[in-house]
Amino acid sequence: MSLLVPVLVRGINNLSDARYCAGMGADSLTFRLDPTFADALTPETVQELSGWVAGVQLIGEFDTLPVPDINALVQQCGLHAVLLHRRRPADELADLMVPALRLMRWVPDMLPEDVELRFREQAPHFQGFVLATPPSPLPSSTELLRLTEQARTYAIWLGAGFAPTGLRQFVQTVRPAGIVLQGGDEIKPGLRDFDEMEAVFEQLEEE
Repeated sequence: MSLLVPVLVRGINNLSDARYCAGMGADSLTFRLDPTFADALTPETVQELSGWVAGVQLIGEFDTLPVPDINALVQQCGLHAVLLHRRRPADELADLMVPALRLMRWVPDMLPEDVELRFREQAPHFQGFVLATPPSPLPSSTELLRLTEQARTYAIWLGAGFAPTGLRQFVQTVRPAGIVLQGGDEIKPGLRDFDEMEAVFEQLEEE
């Protein structure tokens, strides 16, 4: 399936999700590998899951794990990139073996110049920024316009929930670097409800 924009699916933890998302045209799959995560996967599990998919970027999510340990997992799991949850010194980022994305949080009422500074300072060190969780309430029309302007300058990935109405129109207007979806748990091994995810992929399918 050819999509309007790349799709990154976070938190892959089962084979059903991995194969379904890859088959629907997802560009990247993330695996939570930092031991500080309550739902962290073992490297062996990631190797097993990734062995069943092809043509997708494999991304490891990390929080506080030191860079040398991240690099070891990059090699062991064959990761193409990492998604970092915390800000790190530039010298640490320079030691990463693969490109990094930065998980960002939407800060309500943050001054526009402070938002711009946050992106500008970190842009040289990251391949892109991931705003996966939309705020409540959703951004106002003014904030959305500002976000659209920022997406012209920086590679910003946005959670599908940012779209106030139709996702297709949202993507065509804001033009983010990609859309972020969240993986889920199997009902039982081999059984998973993909109705919500399927609806998103259908909206993003090229006509």
